[in-house]
Amino acid sequence: MPIALTSELAEFLIPLPVLLPLLGAAASLFFSRHYKVQRYITLGVLGSVFTVSAMLLYITDVYGTHSVQVGGWGSPIGISLVADRLSALMLLISSAVLLAVLVYAVGQGIRDGNLQQPVSIFVPTYLALTAGVCNAFLAGDLFNLYVGFEILLASSFVLLTIGVSKERVRAGITYVLVSMVSSIIFLLGIAFTYAAVGTLNLAHIAVRMQDVPENTRMAIFAVLLVAFGVKAAIFPLSGWLPDSYPTAPAPVTAVFAGLLTKVGIYAIIRTHTLIFPSGLLDNLLLIAALLTMVIGIFGAIAQSDIKRLLSFTLVSHIGYMVFGIALSSNLGLSGAIYYAAHHIIVQTTLFLVVGLIERQAGSASLRRLGGLAKASPLLAIVFIVPALNLGGIPPFSGFIGKVALLQAGVDDAGILAWILVGGGVVTSLLTLYVVARIWTKAFWREREDAPDGHLVSSQPTVFIEDSFDVPYDERTDVGRMPTFMVLPTIGLTVLSLTLTIFAGPFLEFTNRTAFDLRERSDYINSVLGENQPLLDGPTTTISGTELGGGGR
Repeated sequence: MPIALTSELAEFLIPLPVLLPLLGAAASLFFSRHYKVQRYITLGVLGSVFTVSAMLLYITDVYGTHSVQVGGWGSPIGISLVADRLSALMLLISSAVLLAVLVYAVGQGIRDGNLQQPVSIFVPTYLALTAGVCNAFLAGDLFNLYVGFEILLASSFVLLTIGVSKERVRAGITYVLVSMVSSIIFLLGIAFTYAAVGTLNLAHIAVRMQDVPENTRMAIFAVLLVAFGVKAAIFPLSGWLPDSYPTAPAPVTAVFAGLLTKVGIYAIIRTHTLIFPSGLLDNLLLIAALLTMVIGIFGAIAQSDIKRLLSFTLVSHIGYMVFGIALSSNLGLSGAIYYAAHHIIVQTTLFLVVGLIERQAGSASLRRLGGLAKASPLLAIVFIVPALNLGGIPPFSGFIGKVALLQAGVDDAGILAWILVGGGVVTSLLTLYVVARIWTKAFWREREDAPDGHLVSSQPTVFIEDSFDVPYDERTDVGRMPTFMVLPTIGLTVLSLTLTIFAGPFLEFTNRTAFDLRERSDYINSVLGENQPLLDGPTTTISGTELGGGGR
């Protein structure tokens, strides 16, 4: 394909992952009384976003980074949307997960409360959430990234409190308060950045930040890290997550757990590699990564509710990604990107499985569960595959991602890196213990042996497609798993296995992604043009000058 034609196609495609969900949200509100029409609109929009994301992934991998200036205003003044290998990959994985979860929600009946619940807002809010996620991944300036986060916040609060139970409202308030504090800190970081360099365009900041004194750069980066660390649930900024996510409906919890924390990880990768590539706070990030791993997994061991248990494992495994980022090496960054893609899929799948467990057995408490392997062999299979994947059992993608990260730590050869290698191994073993505990108690033992097994009915009844999820002691649909809840769960399980089967080509892709991120030339040239000033750091050639890549 000619380069000029490719550029035109990319400029046409880049805004669509943001624009299509917003238009779809408006259309679905118009058809708020026609649930089936809403669903068809949403399925069409998310299918289109997935297709566009796949095309962008191909274009960025073959032809490099592309950008578009919204409204025709030139950079760095206008709003830039930028697609490179990292953003295109995150778009593709996210759109696949969002599409699968929507099908799952349709199978569940979407409703999760009582007859007075405003169910018609689920679909437009879900599409608004999709627009926020895509906007964050494509944002080429700090303020547009902030806007993406705020769209996520507004949509998340609505989705978290669907059902209007006291527990959900309480969890939603906690989530909003923490997110608002994070947003205020992010705004302070934006203000400090603008005061220091006079621009908010990420590529332009990268050019100008080299002239800022080191202590000032460190202070700005620290402020941004706190803001992103809250959203990514990095210890000690992660205490809100286990109390907020488990109360939401299964599809909402799955999206939040699998995807939203990775938006924070994406923001850390982008700012760390593009704006602050000199490794100013890498030792602090390594310590945070270790504490996130260890404290998260110890929290998981103490839980008896599967949702809370998985929420703590979610926190724990964020530490692996921070570990790779903090190493500031090509292999470490490549491993972090691979692990982020793997974790989005696997964690989402596990939370969808929990929804199936609740539908099959009427509870997610290990004190009430038992005999699920006998009652539903299919449910046992769709649990054990992602569970072993999360535990890092070879040859699954979780094992491959951890090996890449541990190898990067060994290559670094620093004392902190070696401690993180040990911490990563211990965390992986404890994760395996945690998922084995779920298996033995929920699937392997008999229901009669569970301490509270008598409190939950497991008698199957007729399932009505649009029935409501109601409190467990009033359930009328226990014992049946709708087809459209099972199929997307199986689909995501197969997708996680695809990362294993094609681990070689995918790791080669993440290696190319990591190299481009640390080199920075392709991104900056795409946004600002070819002739840029000399930057600090390890050198690569760019239009007759040298460009810094940062790192150790």
